[in-house]
Amino acid sequence: MLWDTHMHTRFSEDSEADICEMINAAASAGVDGVCFTDHLDLLSAGNAPDRFPLDLPAYFTELKSFQRKFQNKLPVRIGIELGLQPFLKELLPTIVSSYPFDFVIGSSHLINGEDPYYPEYFQDRMELEVYREYFESILENLSVFDCFDVYGHLDYIVRYGPNTNQYYSYAKFADVLEEILRTLIKKGKGIELNTGGFKYGLGHPNPTEEILRRYHELGGEIITIGADAHKPEHTAYDFHKVPEILTSCGFRYYTVFKERKPVFYPL
Repeated sequence: MLWDTHMHTRFSEDSEADICEMINAAASAGVDGVCFTDHLDLLSAGNAPDRFPLDLPAYFTELKSFQRKFQNKLPVRIGIELGLQPFLKELLPTIVSSYPFDFVIGSSHLINGEDPYYPEYFQDRMELEVYREYFESILENLSVFDCFDVYGHLDYIVRYGPNTNQYYSYAKFADVLEEILRTLIKKGKGIELNTGGFKYGLGHPNPTEEILRRYHELGGEIITIGADAHKPEHTAYDFHKVPEILTSCGFRYYTVFKERKPVFYPL
């Protein structure tokens, strides 16, 4: 089967999921292992309140207890999903180096400090211009960050646009997406196939098959898999689609990180 390496629990502000229930759901879904990646999205490099407060000592203590509890049933790894913003370029690497993470996802959830999750963000703006602004913000993040292993859900923005992905295509943003992919490959970073896109009704993963294929064509080899589940019932969401998607894009392996090192498994 596959590993689900993008999962959220009650340690993320946008989830109430119990860790044990998430693990049991994953086991029932038949996955080979899981990695929890709760949110760390900071609004300030100082002491201002965090958008997604994450109690890292408690997080590690609890997850390590579940590693022991499930050691004979399902491997459990400990990761984090960092909300990348350029003003955090000194703080986030310090946080990452202070804890023994297995896996670090770098993601863009905000655009210049604003949240596209809320419909108000798109008011009086051209939808495709917002999408381009989002992709350009990823390039800005890549210019200052190296403290992550893969970039999460590269076209996350289309989940929340007024028309979602109705008018979105790789071709319309090929210039900036190509630069993102080349930069990631040059840095030795991967991307993920995030099945949350199916959950959100896009009919495609995040990022789309075209982006996954182009990443592989350019020489990218590191591809992780995650459902971005915030509830037990969304664990391993539509994972039955994953092998065919990845093989059609040229991949023969997928990636699981342990102690920040990639391990490759055949599809």
